[in-house]
Amino acid sequence: GFQPCLVADSWLDDSPGRAAWAALLQLLRRHFHPVLESCRAGAAKAEPGAFHGALRELGTRPEQV
Repeated sequence: GFQPCLVADSWLDDSPGRAAWAALLQLLRRHFHPVLESCRAGAAKAEPGAFHGALRELGTRPEQV
């Protein structure tokens, strides 16, 4: 089967527009599990660590995706 996952290159946002980003993430969480944000994983999107964290959460290996 398929298990959708969202890896977001996001940041901790303290700007006035942060409510819109938070609302979007809440909407996406209804459709994707897990939702992994780079700022919470301690990695940037381009870093392999961000993708390895997603694979760990999904319980899969790179050759399976």
